[in-house]
Amino acid sequence: MELSTSILLTIALAPLVGCVLAGFLGRFIGRAGAHTATILGVAIACGLSFYVLYQITAGGAPVYNQNIYTWFDIGNYSAHVGFMIDRLTAMMMVVVTFVSLLVHIYTIGYMAEDPGYQRFFSYISLFTFSMLMLVMSNNFMQLFFGWEAVGLVSYLLIGFWYKRPTAIFANLKAFLVNRVGDFGFLLGIAGVLYFLNTLDYATAFAAAPTLVGKTLQITQSTHWDAATVICILLFIGAMGKSAQVPLHVWLPDSMEGPTPISALIHAATMVTAGIFMVARMSPFFELSETALSFVMIIGATGALFTGLIGIVQNDIKRVVAYSTLSQLGYMTVALGVSAYAGAVFHLMTHAFFKALLFLGAGSVIIAMHHEQDMRYMGGLRKYMPITWITMWIGSLALCGVPFFAGFYSKDAIIEAVGESHRAGASYAYFCVMAGAFVTALYTFRQMYLTFHGKERFVVEHGHGHGHGHDDHAHASHDAHHDDSHADDHGHHEPGVLEHAPKESPWVVTLPLILLAIPSIIVGALAVKPMLFGEWFGSAIHVNEANNVLGELGKEFHDWFSAGLHGFTQLPFFLVLAAFAIQTYIYLFNPAVADRIKSALKPIYTVLDNKYWFDTVYFAVFARGGMALGRALWKGGDAAVIDGVLIDGSASLVDRIAGGVRRLQSGYLYHYAFAMILGLILLLGGYWLVGQ
Repeated sequence: MELSTSILLTIALAPLVGCVLAGFLGRFIGRAGAHTATILGVAIACGLSFYVLYQITAGGAPVYNQNIYTWFDIGNYSAHVGFMIDRLTAMMMVVVTFVSLLVHIYTIGYMAEDPGYQRFFSYISLFTFSMLMLVMSNNFMQLFFGWEAVGLVSYLLIGFWYKRPTAIFANLKAFLVNRVGDFGFLLGIAGVLYFLNTLDYATAFAAAPTLVGKTLQITQSTHWDAATVICILLFIGAMGKSAQVPLHVWLPDSMEGPTPISALIHAATMVTAGIFMVARMSPFFELSETALSFVMIIGATGALFTGLIGIVQNDIKRVVAYSTLSQLGYMTVALGVSAYAGAVFHLMTHAFFKALLFLGAGSVIIAMHHEQDMRYMGGLRKYMPITWITMWIGSLALCGVPFFAGFYSKDAIIEAVGESHRAGASYAYFCVMAGAFVTALYTFRQMYLTFHGKERFVVEHGHGHGHGHDDHAHASHDAHHDDSHADDHGHHEPGVLEHAPKESPWVVTLPLILLAIPSIIVGALAVKPMLFGEWFGSAIHVNEANNVLGELGKEFHDWFSAGLHGFTQLPFFLVLAAFAIQTYIYLFNPAVADRIKSALKPIYTVLDNKYWFDTVYFAVFARGGMALGRALWKGGDAAVIDGVLIDGSASLVDRIAGGVRRLQSGYLYHYAFAMILGLILLLGGYWLVGQ
């Protein structure tokens, strides 16, 4: 039975209706009305998405690919609004709507005291609509619309607390960095239109083999392979949206937005749009080994080197942010070795456990009265048992501990890279293997600093707690935290709480529990069909020669034996080593942390400065742009346009007028003399002509 168009339209439009109600009528329907309308809209979309996934996988529904509305029709070119629903899309729709629904529920608790309550619900509902339009589209035009819309809404959400200069700086940075990627993305779409004369996916993919042998003339003597150029340009779009090195700098700063959007945008949905897009474009990427090598090396670099920065972060949300950058690197590596199914599988498992970690971090921030610095936490497990247990589940899934969801997807990526013979694969293999150790280091450090050890905070009222006197507690407080929520939640001293921390309300803990369940089981359930079966069908295209997952599938039996086998593999031993190191340091000998920091001061400095990416970008692009603008203003506008063209022409006329004015003296003898002189000149001229 075919999927009905009305159901698909309802899925896309229900969150939009909620957004409009909360945004434009928020004042009339109040807080309860705003969250009811948006949650209902997303809940309808979520329920119907599960129904669509069921129909596509078990109900025998064929792939749906129809245009619903024609945008424009000019000559041979046309653009439509249409849906292409296959297994890849259906899985993405479920992930987007399910995580979004839980984030909406969680927001009721997290934003309870915020004056912008209705506005926030309107934004996150609009984000859900934009993301659905992106994943459901059947053509490049609609893909680009969704792509830009999620970028716009993320700008609004990152700068949600618009009275804070740091939030405004962060949202402007995110917007500008994404424009760089989007410029490449737009050129890539233009390349598809130029070579294949269509914006429709199905037509373009069918015609993809015709790109072989076609070149793009760059200069008289330089010709580049058309497929390589198109793929790299499309991937530059993904580098911006999915925060790949060197366009990754916006994502950690985007933590300035409220925590629910960190979970929605920067863990589960928006940052994975680039990964989804490359998987969707697999028929193009399979035509270019060069592009795939480029994708793999960029991803591997991000997987290891952005993870390393996470080790030196003290802000609980920024640790999770750098972990997101690292995991996005893993997904990108998988795309680069043609393991598209592995990338999308990791996208799905990561969406659950990373959203869980972000929302868990938010729960801690609520309990700590909006304190985000882990050096002022410690011992929280007895105050917040649900948050503690669920965050440990998310952490173990993130580290890839066997039988947790993250293990099946992450381990498959590491093995797929090891199986690949593509140029750069050995470098990528080292990065993803070392990345497993690094991931465990920052994850266990975060858990121990937050939930274990002695309490490093003081409660002013009620029963006081001893302030921890290790060097960690008295380390200098990050400058940007001192006013982190000053505009919204009042100023506070670091590490001093008005009340003892307590477990968050059920609207916060219920989403944590509902995300913890798939973080444990979804990997085991989906690993065989998604990775080694033909689950994605025609949605993903892999050339036989590149099929690394097919090779791995020959040794795969079932999820249980794969989990047991995981205990004997190097990634697990690396995680175990990191666990042992951090357990010793943070539970038994906290002073060691500062000794290591002093011993490795040069490395710490490099990581603390985030490899100076921000400094260089600011010096070259921000200051360079301002210097160029100033030069054009002073040299072009002031000197040439004002000085020469406008003021210059006026002063020239003025000088001529001044000269002519001297001739008009008013004396008769001057005029008589001028007439006689003129007559002599005329006669002289006449005589010369006559000669």
